[in-house]
Amino acid sequence: MDMHLRSRTAPDPESPDDGDGDSTVLLHERSRSSARSAEQPRSCWAIGMCVMALAAAGLLAHSVLREWTDAGELRVVTWNIAAINNNPFEYWITHDDADYNKLMEDVQDFISSPGERDVEVGSVFSASMWAELKALMVARGWEGVEQVDERWRTDFSRRKIISGFMKDKALGDKRLASMPDRITNTINLASGGAANRPTVINCFAGDMTSLDKWWHEWKNFMFTRPLKLPSGELVPAAMLSRIKRSKYPALTEAEEAISIPLQTLAQAIFDATLVHIVNSVSAGGKWQRLQQSICKSLNQRKDERTLGILASTYSDASIVFLQESAGVFVNKAEEHTEISNRYMVARLGAPDTKRDQNSVILLRRAYFREETLLEHTASVMRTFDKSVPVATGDLLVIAVEDNLGRKYLLASFHGDTNGLATIRVWRAVKAFASTFPEHQLVFGMDANTHTIGTSSKQGVTEFATAFVADGYTSCWGDAPDPNSPTTFNARTYLQPQLQKAARTDEKESKGDKNPKDFILFPRAGFRILRKAKDNTGEGKYVEGMVFPTLRFPSDHGIVSATLKVL
Repeated sequence: MDMHLRSRTAPDPESPDDGDGDSTVLLHERSRSSARSAEQPRSCWAIGMCVMALAAAGLLAHSVLREWTDAGELRVVTWNIAAINNNPFEYWITHDDADYNKLMEDVQDFISSPGERDVEVGSVFSASMWAELKALMVARGWEGVEQVDERWRTDFSRRKIISGFMKDKALGDKRLASMPDRITNTINLASGGAANRPTVINCFAGDMTSLDKWWHEWKNFMFTRPLKLPSGELVPAAMLSRIKRSKYPALTEAEEAISIPLQTLAQAIFDATLVHIVNSVSAGGKWQRLQQSICKSLNQRKDERTLGILASTYSDASIVFLQESAGVFVNKAEEHTEISNRYMVARLGAPDTKRDQNSVILLRRAYFREETLLEHTASVMRTFDKSVPVATGDLLVIAVEDNLGRKYLLASFHGDTNGLATIRVWRAVKAFASTFPEHQLVFGMDANTHTIGTSSKQGVTEFATAFVADGYTSCWGDAPDPNSPTTFNARTYLQPQLQKAARTDEKESKGDKNPKDFILFPRAGFRILRKAKDNTGEGKYVEGMVFPTLRFPSDHGIVSATLKVL
């Protein structure tokens, strides 16, 4: 490096003086008397060399000082990067367009107080649509179509779309609309892309500005156009299976026997009703333009935005704990120029490929030695019995050494929805860490803890009591503030579980606003210097703002801490 600096900046004694030297020393030499002009080149060269030597020494000293400073600090980040699944309207988001809030409020008003708008199902999903659907189901050779036809004529067609169908709790208990939606909403293709069922609650981009246009797309998607899946070619209707009464006892035996055509009818009515609602309150297709803008930001460009935040705002991190990372995201991280140059990507040897939600750890190459990296996840996972709600992919445990030979045990974890596994996972990882006495445990997690604990939800105060008793503390100290959330989201009325929907004035009371995300470390091993939370991607947290937003792609805030290594 020193030779490169010299060859680039030292002046050439044989070249003519262009009056544009590299230092004030050289500029000063040019104003001397002409009597010394013969010695000037040699003097300039000597002085230039001295300046460059001093500069090089300064750079080296700064580099050594920075290396020792960096080695004495551990900059840690944890982030659950999951957010919206397939439905861009499922949760309230912070949107720049005022029409978004108007749409959501108009939909909630339609469903909450439909009045005369609560028309019969048959006036939305028409008799002719049912006749076409029935013919398509008969052509597939499905059993029970005639029994479903009887239910259509005597029951479903006469129900009110809101009070009799959308708000019918029994339909939800029987999973007649949610089960086929889960299977056909967004289907992963062999090409790596996805196919969307024509519905309001995914990223389908075809024209749904009228019921006739929607129906044309829907019936062809479900029954006509085969999709190239990893397992072969299928039409989506062929992917449906019986709903088991043993799992959903609200179903009758008769309903279980005809559950394939019955759920198909329920799905068609559900989708038609949503299309009717949004076109009623947002004529001219404005709702669909909003849908596509959200999909573009939070679905199609979600990985790009997530990686961009990590590569910029958190470019100085030593360790990044990630939760709920899809396999596609991990592959993109390894291919991302800045991320791959800066970090090693530690992933599970046997990841979850079904839910496709895995914990991952990024390790700074300049800080850690790749050849020392070992995974120990299986050793912890085998200690859990079936009573612990932990799935493959939720936990990643690794051991690694830094460049000074210091040893670390690192864990990234995503807790179950109610946080009931969190303390048991903490104790299991801590017990495993005790078998590595030379290693310091640092743990990044989405603990899924709640402001107030109950018999069915893990409270944050009780969780803190558990880790403090083990000699550990958190980025939020020994007593985290229960009222300092790292999540704030609430469901809208444009999703199947209406009992969970929150009106615009119920976001706090019915939403998920809880302190869920933590970095844990031994009190004797580290001292916290700085900590922060972020729901903007810019290193700041806006209290009272629901997220994700169009610029922040997750429903969990980023938590960061700088730790002094003791």
